Amino acid sequence: MDTVRTTEDPLTEAAPAQAPSSTQRLHVTSAFPAAGSSGPVDGVALVTIDRQEALNALSFDLLDQLAEELERLDADDACRAIVLTGAGTRAFAAGADIRELATQTPITLTNENRFAVWDRIGAVRTPTIAAVRGFALGGGCELAMSCDLIVAGDDAQFGQPEIKIGVMPGAGGTQRMTRAIGKAKAMELVLTGRTMPAAEAEAAGLVTKVVPAESTLAEALDLAVRIAAQPPLAVRAAKQAILRAHELSLSAGLDFERRAFFLLFASDDQTEGMAAFSEKRPPRWTGR
Repeated sequence: MDTVRTTEDPLTEAAPAQAPSSTQRLHVTSAFPAAGSSGPVDGVALVTIDRQEALNALSFDLLDQLAEELERLDADDACRAIVLTGAGTRAFAAGADIRELATQTPITLTNENRFAVWDRIGAVRTPTIAAVRGFALGGGCELAMSCDLIVAGDDAQFGQPEIKIGVMPGAGGTQRMTRAIGKAKAMELVLTGRTMPAAEAEAAGLVTKVVPAESTLAEALDLAVRIAAQPPLAVRAAKQAILRAHELSLSAGLDFERRAFFLLFASDDQTEGMAAFSEKRPPRWTGR
């Protein structure tokens, strides 16, 4: 959560961040195309959470802006992959804004429906890659897990410490964590609130790859470039089929996969891809 400091037990020492006022600026920026080490990165967007004074804590307004930005990029056919990161080196996002959450009641949480923003983030069709340095705890861990891939710096730490402040994960932490690393390990993490270092997260299957901390964003952008170079219709179809594997029975998942496979044979990209293979030339994808 956003009460985290760089200590063994992050929740014990820091004071909570100030809740944002109605006039406080929001803290999500984006660049499309993203800027790489050798110039603009074609087809790739970079979205940055920048609230460093609170370790990039996720207020409701910040999450709304993040969802709006992701949806805007998702609607742009030229955007074929999105990298999401946190500003600075200390945190991807160290959780929710606890002072803001502390005032909530079951009625306000239900009537205001602010948690629906998580469904909007999860519904983005464009492949998303979390570039994680430092803390990804509570809502920050849930946000990273909402992405399709996670590139973690070797200084990254993941966890769901909500139990330490009298609650539990509420934005997907119990569900996505269990699907990613299994029941036994998820139980231990959630019920004790401990953090999982990057190397352990990779071994458990939570993250895609671990890289030297200073290379995190560059490696995530490189992965995004490789995805953006593929046929966009097939990429989106494959992403949806993989997500369904978490939710459907094997027979239903196989049926979904087969229907998606068949539908791609109506695309210009399928014709182009197979022609390019036969003619031994690079394909020219149009997204149609």
